[in-house]
Amino acid sequence: MELTESLKQFSNRVQEIKNSIQTEEATKMSLIVPFFQLLGYDVFNPAEFCPEFTADVGIKKGEKVDYAILIEDKPIILIEAKPVNSKLEKHSSQLFRYYVTTAAKFAILTNGIIYKFYTDLEEPNKMDKNPFMEINLLNLNDSSINQIMKFQKNALDISDILDTASIMKYSMLFQKNIEQQLIQPSDDFVKFFLQPIYKEQKKQNIIEKSRPNLKKALNDYINETVNNKIKLALGSNGFSSPTATLTTDSEWEALSIIKEILKNTIDVNKITYKHTESYTAILIQNNTRKWICRFFFSSKDNFNT
Repeated sequence: MELTESLKQFSNRVQEIKNSIQTEEATKMSLIVPFFQLLGYDVFNPAEFCPEFTADVGIKKGEKVDYAILIEDKPIILIEAKPVNSKLEKHSSQLFRYYVTTAAKFAILTNGIIYKFYTDLEEPNKMDKNPFMEINLLNLNDSSINQIMKFQKNALDISDILDTASIMKYSMLFQKNIEQQLIQPSDDFVKFFLQPIYKEQKKQNIIEKSRPNLKKALNDYINETVNNKIKLALGSNGFSSPTATLTTDSEWEALSIIKEILKNTIDVNKITYKHTESYTAILIQNNTRKWICRFFFSSKDNFNT
């Protein structure tokens, strides 16, 4: 089975079991270790995938990072694990301390669902404050799957990853900033859009008045663009007749599109799907009474709502 399909199936499994996981140890054994096993690492060989790897910090001895991936007895990737329900923002400083004491080139902070990838772009041997990549296993797309593939055991190319890490890092930061502006445009952002259409002084009352209008305009534009892409995907000839044949790729594409459309409206981790003989239902928290839409698949793998 190809890694792409394995990751999609693993994503579905994470969705199914995440609410039953209560501890950090359960997170490691149910989510984190199986993830790296998918990437081809021998998780039962401590010479390759070492648990409780010693990373002494200054005068503090016996400090241990949860896992280290080793190549020729040298740590290349450090992995710090947290419980599945943990917010990772508060834990990067601990991984930072471990990073500077080893020869590792990458560090990963994870709760089994979200994986934050770090390196030392800004200063050699000093872990950057911001990750260069962040992956959410419950919201995979083609781009994130391609990036995960770079960390496969048999495809790990440190130089290649470092060459693209800077681009990936700033692209991710830009996207987060854009997302924040779509939710709540800042004063400077509003001023930027007012500049070509409002020549008078941009006083605070004008900014406040314009903020909700800009927010609506931006979101309307994005929604219209996405809808047009969906129409193109469905084809210009309307709906085709539904059949009972469903394909994993079609289901995955449909689910990804819905998550992309709704990511600023609801928590996409709550979006799931369930298929019947005639259609696939997109649901909230697997509740059939809370369905978002239904997709009917044709024999040509095109989907229709």
